[in-house]
Amino acid sequence: MENGAAQPVIVAIDGPSGTGKSSTSKAVAAQLGLSYLDTGAQYRAITWWMVTNGIDIEDPTAIAAVAGKAEIISGTDPADPTITVDGIDVAGPIRTQEVTSKVSAVSAVPEVRARITELQRSIAASAERGIVVEGRDIGTTVLPDADLKIFLTASPEARAARRSGELKGADVNATREALVKRDAADSSRKTSPLAKAGDAVEVDTTELSLAQVIECVVTLVEEKRAGK
Repeated sequence: MENGAAQPVIVAIDGPSGTGKSSTSKAVAAQLGLSYLDTGAQYRAITWWMVTNGIDIEDPTAIAAVAGKAEIISGTDPADPTITVDGIDVAGPIRTQEVTSKVSAVSAVPEVRARITELQRSIAASAERGIVVEGRDIGTTVLPDADLKIFLTASPEARAARRSGELKGADVNATREALVKRDAADSSRKTSPLAKAGDAVEVDTTELSLAQVIECVVTLVEEKRAGK
């Protein structure tokens, strides 16, 4: 289909941890020449800033008061998705257990979500060739008008096995418990819970290899582009 440049396509990929969201989103963006945004990293970044600055994570009012302070910049190259806070490269620090254990509490605060959602929308709007945005509330809240919405799922067992594979030496049972707990927190929070949009395509990745998931999503995006 040759009609000059393809229309920019906005793809929302949601789902809980351990479904292959990040690996899939990055690979699909790279293969199709799209930008890429990991929204979870932005919530981790603001959480890292709160922890570093001694903000009481148990106090939503304290979190809300400083929600606008950190300058978060996300690089959208799928081959090298950078993230900085106030000019500091935080790609490593935001993946620590300390940040991971606190991100649900910080991201449940409405002022934090409003701030990060605004940031995400502006990044998506300025992506000239289109973008793959991955998270938990992209299709429902952040980009409800996305061209294509995909919701990745997998059994808790499969997800725990993948996560503990990523977290070297992690106990699969402990990982599974942590995932289930985080799902419950993210699905039950009042502001932008983890949820499948009514018009999202659900892809169960339990029995699929990463390559198969990527192929499936690439096909969905190409079909969407062709039908425009």
